[in-house]
Amino acid sequence: MQNVLEALVEMWDGLIGDILDKRVTRWVFPFATTFFIFIVISNLMDLVPGVGSIGIYHDGQFKPLFRPPTTDANLTVAMAGIFLVMSLFWAVRYNGVWGLVKHIFGVKMETNKWTFPLFFLLFLFIGAMELLSVAFARPVALAMRLYGNVFAGESILDMIFHSKSLLFSLVLSSCMYFYETFVCLVQAFVFAMLVVAFVGTLCTHTDEEHGH
Repeated sequence: MQNVLEALVEMWDGLIGDILDKRVTRWVFPFATTFFIFIVISNLMDLVPGVGSIGIYHDGQFKPLFRPPTTDANLTVAMAGIFLVMSLFWAVRYNGVWGLVKHIFGVKMETNKWTFPLFFLLFLFIGAMELLSVAFARPVALAMRLYGNVFAGESILDMIFHSKSLLFSLVLSSCMYFYETFVCLVQAFVFAMLVVAFVGTLCTHTDEEHGH
């Protein structure tokens, strides 16, 4: 078991190292790994009997006593907010404040004095879109993708459990359990990989940037 775990950790470290600079890998590896472990455990809570299916009726609506943590958008949004803060911190730490500004808005190709103003305006617009993506689109994508997939799985399982046919419910729920286990693992891996990839776009130097 120890050898298997060490092999998985080394493979995960190597995968991150292929995307990020060695210095950035040391920062991001424990962060992304912690997210992965936390999300896997939270997602798998969806498959524990009673979670999401045992509750009370209040004002005609069913209120479960226990819910998988990642089916609550408050948690996924909070995780995305933590990612946003840390990614910006690492970006400033890696590039410096002025270096980060040049990384986002700088002209990333060879130009001459005649075409530079045109390309400067072009990359200024591209940088504004990139800034919008960093500050809004990426955190929203992280939060809503995880929340939507896990919440959808919980809803489907709940519908199956409340089916009028006991045989249909047992057969279909057994199949769904295997599928949901796979989805829970994949969603945790996707979240962690997106964290690594998004940090990588902020903590890299292109050849053009080195040349300038």
